[in-house]
Amino acid sequence: QVQLVESGGGSVQAGGSLRLSCAASGFAVNSASACMGWFRQAPGKEREGVATITRTGTTTYADSVKGRFTTSQDNAKNTLFLQMDSLKPEDTAVYFCAASYVLPSSWCRPARMENAKYWGQGTQVTVSS
Repeated sequence: QVQLVESGGGSVQAGGSLRLSCAASGFAVNSASACMGWFRQAPGKEREGVATITRTGTTTYADSVKGRFTTSQDNAKNTLFLQMDSLKPEDTAVYFCAASYVLPSSWCRPARMENAKYWGQGTQVTVSS
């Protein structure tokens, strides 16, 4: 049984930083087809793909977070991270971790991961101005 558990959310002022973590259990992070990512959903808005990462570390970011957010993974610890810098009020949302097996790996992108098989419960990020 796959379980994804996010942590690290909270409240921060604009310009600040937060680091989210996603602990994965039961998911084969070292599989050649493993793809993990981050999504977010603000109140009244549709869910938005933020970033994805393949097993080999290839990352893809939404234009809205490029240059500010960085996703990484520690495969030995089955943990995914999202470092969020220069946060803006519009980054306020519930952030979700997602995982799926995707082939080819070039399909490991936010748009493709909208239908990811596994999802975490989410963690709230609030950025005040």
